[in-house]
Amino acid sequence: MTFWTITSSFCALLQIAQGSSHGLWDLDSGSLVHSSLRGNRGREEVTGQRDLRQKRQGIRALLTGQNGSTVVDYEVTSARAIPVENASGRVAAALNSSYKVDPTSFRSSSVEIYGGTNISISPKPIFKGDTVTMRCESRSKSSNVTWSFGGSSISSSGRHSITSTHSDGKAISTLKIQNILLNESGQYSCTFTDQETSPTTMHVAEDNITVSLIQIVTSEDIVMECNGERRELSCCVDTEMSFFNVHWKPDGAINISGTTHSSTLNCTQYMLWANESQCPAENSGTVTTYTCELTTADGARQSKHISVKYLRRANVTLVSSVNGGHVSKGDNFSLTCRSDVSNYDKVSWTIQNGNPVPDIDSVWYTTTKTSNGAESVLAVRRANQDWAGIYTCTFFQEFLNSSARLAMKVFRLPLKQDIVRDPIQAVVPCPGNQALKCCIPRGGRENYTVTFEVAQRPSSSSDGSKECKGPLGFVPFGSFGTKEKTITCNSTDIGAGQTGAEVVKPCLGSDSSVRGNITYRCNHTWVVARNSCLSVTVNNLLLGAESLLSSPVLVQQLPTYLSNLSNTVKAEQKDINNSSANLEAVVGILNMISAVPIDAKNETMADFLSTVDTVISAPTDTWNDVTNGSSQLLDSVEKFSNSLVAVADSIPSVNLENIQLQGVVLNKTNVSDYNKDFIFPRLSNLSSNVLIDKREIENGKLFQSTIISVAYSNLSHIIPQHRQSKELINGLVISTVVKANQSELFQIKMTFAKMNKSLIEPRCVFWNFSFSGDQGGWDDTGCETVKNETNEENVVCSCKHLTSFSVLMSPAGRGDHDESHWRALSYMTYIGVGISILSLVACIVIEALVWKSVTKTRISYMRHVCILNVAICLLIADIWFIVIAAKEKDKMEEKICTAAAFFVHFFYLCVFFWMLSLSLMIFYHLVFILHNMSKTTMKAVAFCLGYGCPLVISGVTIAVTLPQGSYTRKDICFLNWDKNYALLAMVVPALSIVAVNAVITTVVIAKIPRRSIGERSRSDERSSLYRITKSIGVLTPLLGLTWGFGLATVFKESSLVFHILFNFFNAFQGLFILLFGILWDRKVREALLNKFSLSRWSSQTSKSTVHNRSAPMLSISSPFSKAFNNLFGKAGKYQVSSMESASSSSENTSKAYSLLT
Repeated sequence: MTFWTITSSFCALLQIAQGSSHGLWDLDSGSLVHSSLRGNRGREEVTGQRDLRQKRQGIRALLTGQNGSTVVDYEVTSARAIPVENASGRVAAALNSSYKVDPTSFRSSSVEIYGGTNISISPKPIFKGDTVTMRCESRSKSSNVTWSFGGSSISSSGRHSITSTHSDGKAISTLKIQNILLNESGQYSCTFTDQETSPTTMHVAEDNITVSLIQIVTSEDIVMECNGERRELSCCVDTEMSFFNVHWKPDGAINISGTTHSSTLNCTQYMLWANESQCPAENSGTVTTYTCELTTADGARQSKHISVKYLRRANVTLVSSVNGGHVSKGDNFSLTCRSDVSNYDKVSWTIQNGNPVPDIDSVWYTTTKTSNGAESVLAVRRANQDWAGIYTCTFFQEFLNSSARLAMKVFRLPLKQDIVRDPIQAVVPCPGNQALKCCIPRGGRENYTVTFEVAQRPSSSSDGSKECKGPLGFVPFGSFGTKEKTITCNSTDIGAGQTGAEVVKPCLGSDSSVRGNITYRCNHTWVVARNSCLSVTVNNLLLGAESLLSSPVLVQQLPTYLSNLSNTVKAEQKDINNSSANLEAVVGILNMISAVPIDAKNETMADFLSTVDTVISAPTDTWNDVTNGSSQLLDSVEKFSNSLVAVADSIPSVNLENIQLQGVVLNKTNVSDYNKDFIFPRLSNLSSNVLIDKREIENGKLFQSTIISVAYSNLSHIIPQHRQSKELINGLVISTVVKANQSELFQIKMTFAKMNKSLIEPRCVFWNFSFSGDQGGWDDTGCETVKNETNEENVVCSCKHLTSFSVLMSPAGRGDHDESHWRALSYMTYIGVGISILSLVACIVIEALVWKSVTKTRISYMRHVCILNVAICLLIADIWFIVIAAKEKDKMEEKICTAAAFFVHFFYLCVFFWMLSLSLMIFYHLVFILHNMSKTTMKAVAFCLGYGCPLVISGVTIAVTLPQGSYTRKDICFLNWDKNYALLAMVVPALSIVAVNAVITTVVIAKIPRRSIGERSRSDERSSLYRITKSIGVLTPLLGLTWGFGLATVFKESSLVFHILFNFFNAFQGLFILLFGILWDRKVREALLNKFSLSRWSSQTSKSTVHNRSAPMLSISSPFSKAFNNLFGKAGKYQVSSMESASSSSENTSKAYSLLT
């Protein structure tokens, strides 16, 4: 089969006919399969497709012909040699008719001969890394040899070398490739070129090679015990193993050589055998690497590793710190477990004293590596029956474990705290006997010998030693005498003693005793001086905590105990609040169990913090009797936070009424700012923030750490105030702990919202547990206050260490030298308001007694209605004022606080508006002389003005400010000033009424001297003017300007003088009403004198009919009931014709006093 490729080139001047011709022709054994002619920018191509070259003999000819400027190249491939000229006729016929081909122009340029040239390759198969040799032999006499790979020539360089020789009439060329690579797989060819012949003859040979990788599959890594065990390693390939040489090499601390056990077609096995003598104890657990290496004769090399861990069974011994393995209850002991093998995965301790056998918690033992192996020490601080039994100490190495056992016996001697002496301290009469008792809990089955000592010497009394068998209750012992002969108190249960003597008795119940004692003092009879007995429930909690802390399974049982503790403390909160002994016991329990490691699960954390939350709410008086209580509580929470073990890399949050906890687990993949906010909605959203920024975390190397913060909202009443400081806690208390393997110094920032906005001079502090003899105290070392100009209601603290933090602030303007002044103001307020309340009660009583005598005209009637309502409103306002002044806001419910502020606001406004009603009534009577308003209309206007206007003002004030949380102040239950100036809703109406009253007073003074029809004489007018002037000059400033001074006190820089004036005028308003509104009225004084004179008393019955004519319509005999009826408008009946003229003087007097507002 012959294929042609015809290519023709034309000059640019030749006209090319567009078109093509195709034909099929035969040339001996050759044929033209396909040809085409096409034009493309002056070039014509005739292409014949040929098959891929075959490795057989044939001829390839390159033919060139010319016709003018046209050159046509031909390539002929044939299965055998043929004359070139024989192809010219068929070639010309295959061309387009426009071509004129000169048959004599054909010539052969070169000939490639595939045959007679051979390539041999070794080795076979070829693996990566082999040295491959290719030998090419040809009959050609030429030494011009070319090697090629993938169409690219190969030259001698680096890993390739080519040599050529002639032997036996043959040309020989050798290509050698060292360390052959995988990408060198493919077709290689060698060509011998003979240029001395015409045409040039090229002898060509081709061959393909494949380079493979040695694929090794080994057996898995193994763990092997050095006890004579035999184990087999294997190494396999995907071809025949006979091609390779196999080498096994060990590398490790234990170099045990094996033997090649057997081989298969594809695998080789390596047998290992190890005994104890080949495995030193110090090398147990080390890994030896066995290398399986396969090589070929031509340089290919491949290996794989198999790891073998050798374990040697440890020799374990267990010894006790006490001889014979015997220990008494309550004593300490330790067990030491030693292993001669230093390698171990874990160590476990168990006690077999029943079923099931519990694992001892790891908090009880520590394990370390020593020069001779490893050592685990189990230390028991206080033995009990839980620690009796057979101990097993086990060292684990993979599947191999080594153990030792030891039996321990715990004698059932009572603990010191379980032995109760009765009495603890006593006075024995002389002569006389005193029974001294030694008590232990009932139920023991042991036999005891009890010995008593007097002054550290054995007692010589015959009763000094008692042998007790079986259940032991109370053991009486000893009869001792004293020199005390004067006996004042004598009791069979308590004992004897003189006045002032004290007897201390244990707390014995009917069935058992509890912790604590009772101190009796002789004061004619025995009385209880102190009682520190625990309640039975709290005592059981304490005993349970002590037992838990001595339990081998402490960590496992702690969650259950915490749940019981939380529930019990809540149920017994009343007893705890009323007993400092119970409170101190609970705080002690928290301190005992806080250091035990425990998983950070929400339920467990909530149980512990719920107990803390409950005890925090105990009264201050109870906390004051607990020694170092607040410091212990803070320390307990810090230790508990530090003992939490994160579960799934998280710390759950806990939010309770008085305490909140938040935390985070940091690692290198989630380093970010530690930013936690704490908000307590119950305290008007009092908040705080803790920030450790990312840069500080990186500088402090806190990548692998746990950070936990705890916020307290109500610690100010339990933390003792420093004796020489008047500073107060004015924010939350924040405790932050960091648990990290290593850490550097870093900065922590905290933002505290102020509880009391009126306090000044903030100081950032932390709780220093070493202050005041380890009682603790506030310290500012390492903390600074950062200036916060954007929000004055917050204080920013920056500290360089961790513990419990807060902010202390001083009362505004209350320096140490002014403290006596402020204390005096407080006393003035309470005393003055108390006097005011008594005076207002007296006002109401007097009005009830003289009502019929002083209300005979309309103007006098309305005046006394107003005065009576003023007294009642001021009385109610003063009572509420005492309530809010006596109790701190943070101790009062929010709803009660709001109600108190509302009622104080409302009733104080009522006082002023009733005074305004009184002034307007006088103004009306003096100005509108000819206009006569009915009494009913006057009362309606007065009540609407006196109660309606205050209700509208106070209602609008609370409706606007309460939703914004700014109705009351932060420190007291009264109208706010700092945020929205709600106090102006009190001050502005009060001062406005004062101004209106001043105007009315001026008008009245100018109006009264004028004479008109029916007026009194000039002397009476002067008298009325004089009384009006006195009233205005005294009562209006006293009662009206009070709140002007009150407004001045709300400013931070206000003088102490304004505080004194406001307290004085506000406290004694009731007294002023009594003196200048009631008793200064001549008519009232005369009525009181007539009421209590003997002649008036004797004629009371005969005049009752006349008096009843002006009595209220509801005829009730009680004077208070009558006054009450008149207060709400139950008017009397009057005879206008006779009474009006008869009491003209009284009416003018009433008009004058109506200005006393």
